[in-house]
Amino acid sequence: MALEKDPRQLNVQVNPPYPIYIGKDLATTVANTVKSSKLAIITDSRVKALHLEALTKALKVAGKSGQAYEITPGEDSKSFETLSQVLSHMAHDGFDRGSAIIALGGGVVGDLAGFTAASFMRGIDFYQLPSSLLAMVDASVGGKTGINLPEGKNLVGAFWQPKGVFIDVAYLKTLPDSEFRQGAVELFKHGLIKDTSILEDVKKTEFHKDGEPEFLADLIARSVKVKADIIAEDEKEQGIRAYLNLGHNLAHALEAASDHQISHGDAVAYGLAFDARLGLQRGWQDISQETLEFLRWVNPKKLPVTEFAELEPFLKRDKKNKDGKMKFVLLKHLAEPCIVDDLSHDELLEAWDFLVNQ
Repeated sequence: MALEKDPRQLNVQVNPPYPIYIGKDLATTVANTVKSSKLAIITDSRVKALHLEALTKALKVAGKSGQAYEITPGEDSKSFETLSQVLSHMAHDGFDRGSAIIALGGGVVGDLAGFTAASFMRGIDFYQLPSSLLAMVDASVGGKTGINLPEGKNLVGAFWQPKGVFIDVAYLKTLPDSEFRQGAVELFKHGLIKDTSILEDVKKTEFHKDGEPEFLADLIARSVKVKADIIAEDEKEQGIRAYLNLGHNLAHALEAASDHQISHGDAVAYGLAFDARLGLQRGWQDISQETLEFLRWVNPKKLPVTEFAELEPFLKRDKKNKDGKMKFVLLKHLAEPCIVDDLSHDELLEAWDFLVNQ
């Protein structure tokens, strides 16, 4: 079945609400939707080569100009240095409060571009055009922006909602297979915390980067809806938005402890299996085999550290912690997440030993 010409649309019900368009070949939709006529396009070198030309041509047809700023791919670009460089270039090139930013890339580009938009002249509009599956189903939606410190991931940032998100499933064909699988991790997570039908669709043979666009668009839409519904209820993470952090305590610690030598998707895949084991220790539903089977499908890189002591400083500095307590999201049952802040060192160490021995 071919994808309908007009993209489907979801709305994130924050104040003000904003649309998420999901379809195929959306450059013209982007150009006709963005309001500003002067746009800074923040992208990285790989994505630039694949997708920038079509976007800038569509903007030109719509009577708008796009100035591209290229960053180096990878987490190292989520830094004060890169942020400062982009802000200085924008100031030099005459951008003002009526200008806007388009984030053309994966999660790193989106986080940096969003924080740039939140910071430049105390805040300008920005739009997300995610190029990876990971960014499509997670990082591009919800308004979390930020950069990293040596002490941990995303310790500096702001909530700054985009004015629109454009999810172009045609971009998926350009991904390496490993990157598609890593992106599926956040989609799988949404199935664990709310929409269990996603868990079955991820197992289908047609779930791959060259799969039927209509199937992929539908699955992505259901995954995005999980996040959009949670954000609508809890925009600033005062309550249930924390459920989206399932698997992320260990993931962020792995990323920081290894100086980002492990991808976010791989790290979260390990984190989901780790959290499943913690839940089992408490007598809750055993989903450890399901998360391990998915972990093997992702086929992540080898764990970058072997000793739990290497992770503890980062776990204790996690931005989700409060009053000196580590806050974890666990599952009592599928689609029934909860927050715990009383995990013992022995519980954490047992779950780690379980994970490293798989």
